[in-house]
Amino acid sequence: AEREFLRGFGSDLVRVDGNDTLAVGRLTLTFLHTPGHTPGSQCFLVDGRLVSGDTLFIGSCGRTDLPGSDPAEMYYSLTQRLAALPDDTVLLPGHNYGGPRSTIGAEKRGNPCMRFTALGEFLRVMGGGLAGR
Repeated sequence: AEREFLRGFGSDLVRVDGNDTLAVGRLTLTFLHTPGHTPGSQCFLVDGRLVSGDTLFIGSCGRTDLPGSDPAEMYYSLTQRLAALPDDTVLLPGHNYGGPRSTIGAEKRGNPCMRFTALGEFLRVMGGGLAGR
């Protein structure tokens, strides 16, 4: 989905989808498509660690008020895709606003963005997209 923004950066770009993998040395990266902040947002799972970019922060989540963002997609990315990861998965966010370290389990328990149980509730509270501010 971000391909249009990357035109002119080279002809060797390779499309990756959710659950695709890439071997880098002895590590295997798993791509998790987590739209919401942008249509093509990806998180990277490697060796029990989640590089979450601008999808999930410690105590918050990425903004959804930017062009191309979608609060409903963010809800599903947080509550279905990322919440399904093991609780001991270490969180490595793109920005750290909340503390030195966290896990998926800690975020499921304490991050307000991951505690919503219904899309309508999430949209009512977070629909303005200002979660990461």
